[in-house]
Amino acid sequence: MKYTQTTLDKLETLLDELEYVVRYERGTFQSGYCILEQKKVVVLNKFLQMEGRINTLMDIIPQLNVGIEFLTPESRKVYDDVIQRREAADAAADADSKSK
Repeated sequence: MKYTQTTLDKLETLLDELEYVVRYERGTFQSGYCILEQKKVVVLNKFLQMEGRINTLMDIIPQLNVGIEFLTPESRKVYDDVIQRREAADAAADADSKSK
């Protein structure tokens, strides 16, 4: 996934379709974000650069309760891409830990 404004917009649109509000705020977030599940709000540290925002959203999305049947085809494609990347990263981490 490219680190462009378009990619960030697609991730934010995906969250919007899932009825999550994305807010950029100041704070002492350990990992750069905070999820308020009851209110469906994702709060990102506003000082993150674009690459950090994209990586953080890609970390958050697989953790959310998602009703993918409500997504548009374009957002479904973005969601599937995020999930595939997460699974590939998890598989690589498992393989790395087993080789040690």
